[in-house]
Amino acid sequence: MASGDEQQTSRVAPDGWSTPLPDKTPPPTYAPAFVALGITFGLFGIVSSYVFSAAGVILIAAAIGKWVGELLHGE
Repeated sequence: MASGDEQQTSRVAPDGWSTPLPDKTPPPTYAPAFVALGITFGLFGIVSSYVFSAAGVILIAAAIGKWVGELLHGE
């Protein structure tokens, strides 16, 4: 049986290749679902009431702000 050190794969890139960044992927987030919900509210507001459109725009702005913030700060 091999030890833990022998089972780890090497992170050395082949000749002419570079190691892709980031090394660690960001954690999952609900922000894309809230952006989609904001778009839905915005489009529904066109046929019903501008209140829904305003809520959709606010939801989109908040979700994109949260999403970008998570990516920038690496939470």
